Amino acid sequence: MTDIPQLSEAAFAPIDPEALFPADRSHHAPRILILYGSLRERSFSRFAAEEAARILTRFGAEVRLFAPRGLPLPDAAPVEHPKVAELRDLVSWCEGMVWSSPERHGAVTGIMKSQIDWIPLSLGGVRPTQGKTLAVMQVCGGSQSFNTVNQLRILGRWMRLLTIPNQSSVAQAWDEFDEHGRMKPSPYYNRIVDVMEELMRFTLLTRDIREHLVDRYSERVENHAALSARVNQAKAVE
Repeated sequence: MTDIPQLSEAAFAPIDPEALFPADRSHHAPRILILYGSLRERSFSRFAAEEAARILTRFGAEVRLFAPRGLPLPDAAPVEHPKVAELRDLVSWCEGMVWSSPERHGAVTGIMKSQIDWIPLSLGGVRPTQGKTLAVMQVCGGSQSFNTVNQLRILGRWMRLLTIPNQSSVAQAWDEFDEHGRMKPSPYYNRIVDVMEELMRFTLLTRDIREHLVDRYSERVENHAALSARVNQAKAVE
C-alpha cells in the first residue's frame, strides 16, 4: 500500500497538524465584506445584508458593505474604474464575505454576478479570495427557494472560498421587513443570526491558516515542474 510510483516526492508534503494550530494568532477584529444583488430603492437583499452587518458588528467584526450602483458590466470598463478598484480593494482587505442576492428567474441577479465576475482569480500574483470564508443568503419574492444560495455556493467554490455550511433563504421577503427596512422578529431573522455566528467562528478559526488550508499537491507538482524547466533551460543556455 506504500508503493505509489505516480507520486512526486518533491511535491508531496505530509500533513502537519502543528501548522493547523499556529502559536501566533491575529487579534484584530475579523474583516467582513458584504455584497448584495439589487439596486432597487426598497431592496430586500440590501436590507438583509444590512441586518447581517449589524449582527456581525455586534459579534465584534469590522464590516463594510459594497454598494454596487455605478459598477460597470464586466469587461465594459478598465480595471482602473473607481467602482471596480473599490470592489477589488475591499476583496483584498477582507477575511470573509457575505453574499446576499434576490432570486430572479430562478437564479442570482445579474448585479450580483457582475460583482463576482469583477473579482479576479489572481491579483498581482495573489488569489484575493482563496481560503477566505463566505456565507450565502437569498431573499425570495414568493415561497422559499434555494436556487440562488446553491448557485452562490458554486461560485464561492470556484473562487476558492471556504463557504460555511449554514445559509439563509428568506421567503416572501416583502412581508419580513417593516417600512424602515428593518427585519421583523421571525425564524428567518434567527437563521440570519445563526449564519453570521457561524461565519464569525469559521473566520476566526481559519484566517491565520487559510493559505495552508488551500495549499494543493497538484499545484506544487506544477510549480516544481515549472521550476525544473527554468533551471534546465538556464543550464542549456550556459
